[in-house]
Amino acid sequence: MSLSVFITGMTMGLSLIVAIGSQNAFLLRQGLRNEHVFAVSLTCALSDAILIALGVAGFGTIIGMAPWLDPVMRYGGAAFLIFYGAANMRSALRSSETLASGNSAEKQSLKAAVLTCFALTWLNPHVYLDTVMLLGSISTQFSGFEFMFAAGAILASFLFFFSLGYGAKWLRPLFAKPSAWRILEAIIAFVMWGIAARLLIGS
Repeated sequence: MSLSVFITGMTMGLSLIVAIGSQNAFLLRQGLRNEHVFAVSLTCALSDAILIALGVAGFGTIIGMAPWLDPVMRYGGAAFLIFYGAANMRSALRSSETLASGNSAEKQSLKAAVLTCFALTWLNPHVYLDTVMLLGSISTQFSGFEFMFAAGAILASFLFFFSLGYGAKWLRPLFAKPSAWRILEAIIAFVMWGIAARLLIGS
């Protein structure tokens, strides 16, 4: 049971993190330019770990004090994921954008890169919904195994951010093509809809 919960946390963590956004685009760009990759990857991963831990540790207490909040968050989270998936599918069908690596830009200092990463992470309201609220809500389905769920989601963050940062140099030719972004957006859409279905069906 604990292993399956760990894998579930890891899968759901990856599903939420992989969505293309300002944070991931910034990390990918840093990786493409080979600038402060370790520091930026670590900043992203540690930020996620803190938020996931807060969500999983505190959500059960909040639910105990306000039991009506669980279904509100469950259905609210499902609605957000359905909308989020639809937005990704729309992007997959219509987008023609490519990632700009910014090679011509002046090199950032370590401090500037880390502060930018902090801003993109902690000033993004979607981060709180994904980590604190949504993962916190899902973790309540695994009573007694919330720690394993959180550990899986946190490991997913570290694996994804460091893989993205250091693997970017091999992705550069691929993501110069708009079709690559479309395929990834479509995959993200189906994953989001799958998680929404689980929230709606789960007890």
